[in-house]
Amino acid sequence: MLTAISRAIERRLPLMVVSPLFAVSLFFVYGFIAWTGYISLTGSRMMPSYDFAGLLQYERLWDTPRWYVALKNLFVFSGLFIGISMALGVFLAILLDQRIRVEGAIRTIYLYPMALSFIVTGTVWKWILNPGLGIEKVMRDWGFENFTFDWLVNPDFAIYTVVIAGVWQSSGYAMALFLAGLRSVDDEILKAAAIDGAGPWRVYTRIVLPSLRPVFLSVVIILAHLAIKSFDLVVALTGGGPGYATDMPATFMYAFAFQRSELGVAAASAVMMLMTICAIIVPYLYSELRGARK
Repeated sequence: MLTAISRAIERRLPLMVVSPLFAVSLFFVYGFIAWTGYISLTGSRMMPSYDFAGLLQYERLWDTPRWYVALKNLFVFSGLFIGISMALGVFLAILLDQRIRVEGAIRTIYLYPMALSFIVTGTVWKWILNPGLGIEKVMRDWGFENFTFDWLVNPDFAIYTVVIAGVWQSSGYAMALFLAGLRSVDDEILKAAAIDGAGPWRVYTRIVLPSLRPVFLSVVIILAHLAIKSFDLVVALTGGGPGYATDMPATFMYAFAFQRSELGVAAASAVMMLMTICAIIVPYLYSELRGARK
C-alpha cells in the first residue's frame, strides 16, 4: 500500500511542483492580459469601469496625434535598430570566426553591454550625448568651438540617439548568435568550396550566410521583441522628449495610464502592442513547429 502511494507521488511529483507556478503565471500574466483586453472595451478613464463601450477607446486612440508619433518612432527605431544590430553582429561574428588569438577577450568586450540593464545604458548615453557634458563639450574644450552635436535635445534627431544606445547594447548579443551559427557550419563543406577555388567572399555569401537563415530569423524575432517593448531605455535616455518627440507605444501607454488618467486608451494601446508582437511571433512559432514535424 505504502509502496503504491509513494510510486504515485513520485510519478506526479513534477506536476505537483510545476502546478503552483503555472497557476500563478496563468493568473498574473494571462489573467491580466484578459483584464486589459476587457478594459480596452469599456469607458474607463481614471478608474476602471466595467460598462461595455465597444471600440470607443480604439477610436479615441487612433484619433490621438501622439499615438501616430509613437508609431512613427517605433518604425524608425525598429528598422534602424534591427538592421544595424544585425549588420554589426554578422560583421563581428565573421571577424571572430577567423580564430584570432584574443577571441575570448574580444567576445567578452562585445557581449559586456548586454549584461547591463537598459536603464544603465540609457543613463550612460544620456551623459555622453548631453551637449553640456558629453561629446559636444569635449570637442569644444579641444578647440573645435563650432562643433555641434545636440541630437539629444533636437526633436528631429532625438529618436536616433535611442537607436545609437540600443545598437550599442544589443549588437554584441546578435554577434554571439551569429558566431554560434558560423561555428555550426560543417567544415567539410568549406574545405570542398576552397578546393573548387571559391574565395572567402563567395564562401560566406553563397554558402555560409544562406545556411544561417534560421539564425537570422531568430535574431530578427528577438530584436523586434526588444524594439516593440522599448520603455526603460527611452525613459532613461530621453524621457520621451523633447516634448513627446521620442514617444514609443510603451511610453505612450504608461503616460496615458498613470499621468493622464486615460486607462481605457492606455489599455487599447497595450492591446495593439500585444497584437503586433503576436503578428511577429506566431508565424515564427508556426514555421518552427512545421519544420519540427517535417
